[in-house]
Amino acid sequence: MNEAIKVPTMAEMMAEGKTPEVLFWVGCSGSFDDRAKKITKAFVKLLNKAQVDFAVLGTEESCTGDPAKRSGNEMLFQMQAMTNIEVLNGYEIKKIVTACPHCFNTLKNEYPSLGGNYEVVHHTQFLRSLLEEGKLTIEGGKFKGKRITFHDPCYLGRANDVYEAPRALIQKLDAELVEMKNCKKRGLCCGAGGAQMFKEPEKGNKDINIERTEQAIETKPDIIAAGCPFCNTMLTDGVKGKDKEGTVEVMDVAELIANAEDL
Repeated sequence: MNEAIKVPTMAEMMAEGKTPEVLFWVGCSGSFDDRAKKITKAFVKLLNKAQVDFAVLGTEESCTGDPAKRSGNEMLFQMQAMTNIEVLNGYEIKKIVTACPHCFNTLKNEYPSLGGNYEVVHHTQFLRSLLEEGKLTIEGGKFKGKRITFHDPCYLGRANDVYEAPRALIQKLDAELVEMKNCKKRGLCCGAGGAQMFKEPEKGNKDINIERTEQAIETKPDIIAAGCPFCNTMLTDGVKGKDKEGTVEVMDVAELIANAEDL
């Protein structure tokens, strides 16, 4: 299966004298986490299907610095950011797409003041534009009529007001989109933001990801859709304890579309 996945690097592109239309920023999670790697592969398959001219940085990509900044280490953040900006500007990158809202928010809002100015889009926005341009078509297929609830990632929704793109994609699958009681501007965090992903939670009587998973399960979904690898991890952990029958799946929006297309 993996042999068919074509992923050129910027270095390879430059060696051939080519400049890709868009850089796919994979992110730490999408590169190293086994579950998130599946999201990366699904998105790359969609890029290839739509014949998007893209490349990745490969080993030249480093952490954006989001966890360092959120946990209060501004110096480390600036060091990580400056290293990345040097690489990105060296390749004269104009447009970046990423499947991680943390990378999206940091590249879009925090790199400009350090000299990194790029058009940054989340993968759900990019996929929606591919559909609108007719480069991708999707049929409901196996998701037709399924109940799907979408969890708004904090750094995509409340921080950047991106609510419609992921929902528009889910509706294109002919699925029934059901909303949780806390959604859109009133969305509830999965518990991984602010570098919480990398530490144990503080003592309390309920973890935030359990609270969020309970809200999701209240909608009686077949699938909980996410648009963030961190959210995916937290909700998957929550579902393990709450969905005794094991009927609820947690999937990224890119995976839903790739699976509907049997890619």
